[in-house]
Amino acid sequence: MPATEHAVELAAVAARAATEKKADSAVAIDVSERLPFADIFLIVSAANERQARAIVDAVEEAMFKAGAKARSREGLEEARWVLLDYADVVVHVLQAEDREYYGLERLWKDCPLVPLPELASEPAQA
Repeated sequence: MPATEHAVELAAVAARAATEKKADSAVAIDVSERLPFADIFLIVSAANERQARAIVDAVEEAMFKAGAKARSREGLEEARWVLLDYADVVVHVLQAEDREYYGLERLWKDCPLVPLPELASEPAQA
């Protein structure tokens, strides 16, 4: 069974919040066929610790407003790989070099990608 519509909506909320804080390369992977505890892994990159923390704060705020309750948060102390578990959606915020090293996309390459809404990181035109 593919990811639920609710999970897809929450992944979009988290991705939008992350890109508003200049997260890079947002990818949503449908892991529902492989894992019993989550439907989607959302993976985003941060340039440094400070940006990773800002992304985490923005995602947490947006998910709270969307009514998603966090089950756990890990890795914020060093902010190299922060994991935010919202049951249906697990958000991974990794610094770019750690994302490349761990290669989560390679590990889950046999799972389908979930299309995300247009996530423009360019400033709005006036």
